[in-house]
Amino acid sequence: MYRNLQDSEIAALSAQGCTAEDWSRITVAEGFHTDWIRNVVFSGEVKLGSNGAEIACGAGVIRRSGVYNAALHNCTVGDGVLIYNVGRYIANYDIAEGVMIENVGQISCEGSGSFGNGVEVSAINEAGGREVPIYDELTAQVAYVMAMYRHRTETVAWLRNMVARKVREKTSSRGYIGKSASVVNTVSLVDVRIGAYATVDGASTLSNGTINSSAESPSCIGSGVAARDFIIARSARVDTGAMLRSCFVGEGVVIENGFSAEHSLFFANSHCTHGEACAVFAGPYTVSHHRATLLIAGYFSFFNAGSGANQSNHMYKSGPVHQGIHLRGCKFSSDAYILLPASTGVFTIVKGRHYQHHDTDYMPFSYLIEERGDSYLLPAMNLRSYGTARDIRKWPGRDRRRGVASDLIRY
Repeated sequence: MYRNLQDSEIAALSAQGCTAEDWSRITVAEGFHTDWIRNVVFSGEVKLGSNGAEIACGAGVIRRSGVYNAALHNCTVGDGVLIYNVGRYIANYDIAEGVMIENVGQISCEGSGSFGNGVEVSAINEAGGREVPIYDELTAQVAYVMAMYRHRTETVAWLRNMVARKVREKTSSRGYIGKSASVVNTVSLVDVRIGAYATVDGASTLSNGTINSSAESPSCIGSGVAARDFIIARSARVDTGAMLRSCFVGEGVVIENGFSAEHSLFFANSHCTHGEACAVFAGPYTVSHHRATLLIAGYFSFFNAGSGANQSNHMYKSGPVHQGIHLRGCKFSSDAYILLPASTGVFTIVKGRHYQHHDTDYMPFSYLIEERGDSYLLPAMNLRSYGTARDIRKWPGRDRRRGVASDLIRY
C-alpha cells in the first residue's frame, strides 16, 4: 500500500534539495524515511518503497538504500533500492526490491516496445530468406527449424505466429529492472529489460534489448559493451568491449574482448573473443578465440576457428548471397579460408585456402587441405586421433549453464 507524503515530509525533502512538479503524485510505502532521499528531482507519478537498509557496495563501502543525486520520472522504486548519481534521469521504469543503480547516465523507456523480442535476425544468409525472430525463450532447436526448414511452410508459419504472440505479451511502455540486479558505471540504457540478479557494470550503450537472469542463472554485461536489438539468455556473459547488433546470446555463452557480431545467433556455451561474426548461426560450443578471425554467413556447431580463419560470401558483382554449412565438430586451422557457398562434413579439419565450393557432407572425419591452390580431401583421417569418448566426458564439464538449460545437447 502506498500513501501520500505528509507536509512535514515534503518540507524535509525540500530542505534536502528535492523538488517535484506535483508532490501529490509522489507516494510512499511503509518503511519510507526522508533521511535517505537527497537531491532528487521528481516528475510524473513516482512510487517509493522502504529505504535506509545497509547495502554493501564493495571494497568495504556501505551505503544506505535510498535515492541520491537523481531525477525520477514515472518510476516505481521497490524496497531496499539504492539509486546513487544519475546524470540525466530514470524514466518510465519499474525497479524491483534490492536493486542497485549507481553512477549511470540515463535509464529510460522511450515508448511502447518489446525489448528486443521479435527482432528479425538474418542468420546464415545476409541476403535474407532464413530470418529468425528472436525472443526470450528461443532455443537452438526452434531457431534451427525456422532457419533451415523454410520448405516446411506451415511449420515455420506456426512458429512465427507463436513468436508473435510472445512479442505481444512482452510489449510494454515501461521498462523493468528485476530483484537484486545491479546497474553501475553505465552510460545509457534505453528500452532495456533486466532480469533478477543480473549485473550491468561499465557498459557503454544498451538499447532495445532484454537481459534474462535469475538467482541461480545470473547474467553479466561488463565494461564497454555496446548492444542494440538483442536478447541475452540466462547464465550468459558479454564483456570487455563486445559489440552486438541484432543478436541472440544464448545460455552460458561468453562474448568478450572486443568481439563484434551482427545478425547472429549464439547458442549454449559458445565462446567468442577478439574476432567478428556476421549472419552466423552458432550452434552449441561454437568457439572463436583469436584475433582477425571472421565467421560469416554460415552454420556452425561444436566448432573451433583458428587464428585468422575466415570465409567470403561475395562473388564478383553478385553481392553477399552465398552461405556455408559447416557441420558438427568442424575445425578451421590458422589462416584457413573458404569461398562460399560450401558445405563441410562433420568433424572435418580445414587447412589452407579453398576456392572450389566444396561439398564434403558424405565424407566425415576428414582432412580438407590445400596444395598449390588445389583442394584435396583425405577421407576419415580424423578417425586415427579423434577422441570420441573423451569428448563425451569433456563437453558436459564445460557446460556453463546453471539452473535453466533449454538448448537440448546430445553429447
